[in-house]
Amino acid sequence: MTGAAYGAAFAQWRDGCADQWRAYTHHPFVQGLGDGSLPRPAFLHYLVQDYLFLVHFARAWSLGVVKAETLAEMRACAATVDALVNHEMSLHVKICAKADIDEATLFAATEEIENVAYTRYVMDAGLQGDFLDLMAALAPCCFGYGEIGTRLAGAADARTPYRDWIETYADADYQHVMASVGQMIDDAVLRRLGPDFATSARWPQLQARFATATRLEVAFWDMGLRGA
Repeated sequence: MTGAAYGAAFAQWRDGCADQWRAYTHHPFVQGLGDGSLPRPAFLHYLVQDYLFLVHFARAWSLGVVKAETLAEMRACAATVDALVNHEMSLHVKICAKADIDEATLFAATEEIENVAYTRYVMDAGLQGDFLDLMAALAPCCFGYGEIGTRLAGAADARTPYRDWIETYADADYQHVMASVGQMIDDAVLRRLGPDFATSARWPQLQARFATATRLEVAFWDMGLRGA
């Protein structure tokens, strides 16, 4: 899956912090998912924290409805909230239930500091900035997982116990949602910054938002490995 599949704005952001992006999408945690070497305790620790992350991530996408300027933007943000709350979070609940961790326990878990730092950074980007600030902070998680899922689906060891996780993000439905989000972001950028968006005065700020969120993704994987 190339960056272009998720839109021109994302491709520019990703290329603008290529080293950080690779550190995120090829992290040892990710490699362990693909070859099955990731310790199960590390995966469960990550899942609990990622459930909490998704709670706040859904709140941030809800903020997108408030910050939106068009009905299309509102619909895209609302659809993403639905995908997070009613579909992606259910994967975490299902897997954790097999380890005798119920949803009430997930919701009541204590957030790791990396989780707090990342989710509050995204919320602050939306509260302090505008719609584009929020999208730049949200984009690494959305599109990074799409890239990771697609790559691992084609290269993962068939015996990996993390096949369900991989297929969630490689699934055509998830990829379709991400392509739609990418188109929405491109339209939002064009609407606000014009066709030469990458040369606009705003672009370095948006690039910095994206790069910071990408670094926080790397830290989130690091946090997951601590649970081993």
